[in-house]
Amino acid sequence: MTPSTGPAPTLAGKTILMSGGSRGIGLAIALRAARDGANIALLAKTDTPHPKLEGTVHSAAEQIREAGGEALPIVGDVRDDDDVTEAVLKTQGEFGGIDIVVNNASVIDLSRSLDLAAKKYDLMQDVNVRGTFMLSRAAVPILKDAENPHILSLSPPLNLSPKWLGAHTGYTLAKYGMTMTTLGFAAEFAKAGIAANTLWPATTIATAAVQFALGGDAMMKVSRTPEVYADAAYEVFLKPATEYTGQTLIVEDVLREAGVTDFSGYAAVPGTPDDQLFPDIFLD
Repeated sequence: MTPSTGPAPTLAGKTILMSGGSRGIGLAIALRAARDGANIALLAKTDTPHPKLEGTVHSAAEQIREAGGEALPIVGDVRDDDDVTEAVLKTQGEFGGIDIVVNNASVIDLSRSLDLAAKKYDLMQDVNVRGTFMLSRAAVPILKDAENPHILSLSPPLNLSPKWLGAHTGYTLAKYGMTMTTLGFAAEFAKAGIAANTLWPATTIATAAVQFALGGDAMMKVSRTPEVYADAAYEVFLKPATEYTGQTLIVEDVLREAGVTDFSGYAAVPGTPDDQLFPDIFLD
């Protein structure tokens, strides 16, 4: 007799609290979980449409429900401690707990140090670093009660190469701050059984933010779709939290480990060979 492996793990009934998520990678992650029947709470500022970027927290919630999940749109700012506390309490009240926190909200500005506005430096620190710390911290007491609790931050491995430290110091600090916060939580709450990992792609991802802030249509054509990030995040959420923590993960490595060998379906422009895709920043 072959031993029964039991049903495949799923996110059905699991509750995700995400910062941002009105569009792009965050929304793709939410929709992938929604296909399993997950509950997704989105803490985002986009109550009304941005003039240059599609999507609001309300349109995202509609898409999540259409995909098969439950949605709780929360209009708020991850920089506001009261909004963060309220988001955690609302999510717990609506769904009975929190299983996963996704630190997706992030501000990007690749200006050189002499060109970076002080306000933009502060904004990146407040959203990327402080927001990751405060949202994760606020959720920890509830995560402790979850069956398989995960914190996932969308931030890069710590690469101390001068190339990356010097490329855009303000942004580098903010993204590495997200990663250090996450690794710190992994160490601090390991005994509580809470996993904390980061996830970053090997290539640029075709999102409105990349088009708007990085390289326009030309960059979009040499990028992968947000679904590659979403499928990798999904694999991370299913991992046993007590064993799979404290890692700075790369999207494609996670998917390879899950058995994916062909990434051609993730090309933003179908048929673009892998070797023509644009490598993401922070990776050598």
